[in-house]
Amino acid sequence: MRDAAVGHQCVPCVQAGARTVRQPRTRFGGRQRSATPVVTYTLIVINALAFVVQMSSGNLEKQLALWSPAVADGQLYRLVTSAFLHYGAAHLLLNMWALYVVGPPLEMWLGRLRFGALYALSGLGGSVLVYVLAPLNVATAGASGAIFGLFGATFVVGRRLALDVRWVGAVIALNLVFTFVVPAISAQLISWQAHVGGLVTGGLVAAAYVYPPRERRNAVQVAATVIVLIVLAGLTWWRTTGLLAEFSG
Repeated sequence: MRDAAVGHQCVPCVQAGARTVRQPRTRFGGRQRSATPVVTYTLIVINALAFVVQMSSGNLEKQLALWSPAVADGQLYRLVTSAFLHYGAAHLLLNMWALYVVGPPLEMWLGRLRFGALYALSGLGGSVLVYVLAPLNVATAGASGAIFGLFGATFVVGRRLALDVRWVGAVIALNLVFTFVVPAISAQLISWQAHVGGLVTGGLVAAAYVYPPRERRNAVQVAATVIVLIVLAGLTWWRTTGLLAEFSG
């Protein structure tokens, strides 16, 4: 038996009652199971472990980084795996620090499922724009596309919640300047395609997640997720068709 406000209850009764208690929901529909940003921390761990494996394997970058000819040859997985590789410890630490800062509040606002979908779509959006626009002789890697997507989403969600988002706008502007200026004044390669692709994708997905009316919110969120995936798949198919025609010619 267990103590209760009305006396005592048996253990099965307590368990049955607990199942009927509705879990708290976030502002935009996702369930808030705990205050711990589980998805954010899991992504950080996965990226860190991937870096360890990458450093211990000399040819992992060649096998998993985003290189357009390989993607056109059928290795589509590179559009995803490249987002978990990094060129050096500083590259990893900068991206993971940004994820640690902006990830938890977004996960709290959106819920784990929507936040995970936002991160994945942003990373894929960055990879697809790299595939479409980057030079063929350049291989890219890094979580920057997904991180820029979180920046864009933070701005959109913050505006929706009537928060002061000037700091986010400043961070986005500064990073965009860094994205375009640094490669112009040094030999350092920064993938502006990944940054812009992730930023645009993250902002659009976040808008679709937080602006629909409550009665149609879930349907709009699912539809927006599917539409973005279809658009990215279409761009990938279009680019692949063009590259195969170029290679065969």
